[in-house]
Amino acid sequence: MWIEQPPLLYRLLFPEAIWRLKRRKRKVAYITFDDGPIPEVTPWVLDTLDRYGVKATFFFVGDNVRRYPELCAEVKRRGHSFGNHTMHHLQGIKTPRFRYMRDITEADTLIDSPLFRPPHGLLRWAQAKAIRKHYNIVMYDLVTRDYSRKMTPDRVFANVRRYARNGSIIVFHDSLKAERNMKEVLPRAIEWLLNEGYELHPIPM
Repeated sequence: MWIEQPPLLYRLLFPEAIWRLKRRKRKVAYITFDDGPIPEVTPWVLDTLDRYGVKATFFFVGDNVRRYPELCAEVKRRGHSFGNHTMHHLQGIKTPRFRYMRDITEADTLIDSPLFRPPHGLLRWAQAKAIRKHYNIVMYDLVTRDYSRKMTPDRVFANVRRYARNGSIIVFHDSLKAERNMKEVLPRAIEWLLNEGYELHPIPM
């Protein structure tokens, strides 16, 4: 559970971050995608979201935006929100603050969003303080673990069913590593959430 739904103690380490959005009288969840855009996966994700008439939020790796600017433009054109996921998918706790901030700023020149999500959800306190001056840090309430080769699609879907709740920010990945699980689970997850009465919204920018 520590990975799938971060405990309160871990959330309290970064109170300036958004872990879960405010609960409403009606049930709302927020599907997000990390690590794209890439041509092998992102177009399929966009078509799937269109098929169900729902919007999501994409956290772009800047280097992928540099290589595939048309995919970034297509995400925006279809009405999804989007955010910064660093230029080179750097892990904060392994990267000096100056280099980390420079990487975020480089990505921002291509992405231009007030939203930021740290790769792996890992930051140093000093980094979080510096980032918060310029961006809204968006963490997560539920990690599906679609990226794990140890997980089957059924187990990934079970994570959605077990941990989704009103206000949840749910993490999928539009990446090659997650492709097998994500492509099978995403339609099932959307259908289940809708059948459970959830509205699926993008995170406001």
